[in-house]
Amino acid sequence: MKPVTVIVNIFLGVIALMHLVRLIFQIEVTWAGSVVPLWISFFGCLFTAGLTVMLWRENRKGD
Repeated sequence: MKPVTVIVNIFLGVIALMHLVRLIFQIEVTWAGSVVPLWISFFGCLFTAGLTVMLWRENRKGD
């Protein structure tokens, strides 16, 4: 894998993990004075984890 691909893959994986931790521990997040609902982290976790897996699989085929 190219170095940039590895960095992006790690970055997306960390974001997915952060969303998952927020869901497990039900951490409250406020943005611009409003509470961000937990269901947004559910979709954020699915989306970023999906991108991580797809990027990893795509680059594994190229090697």
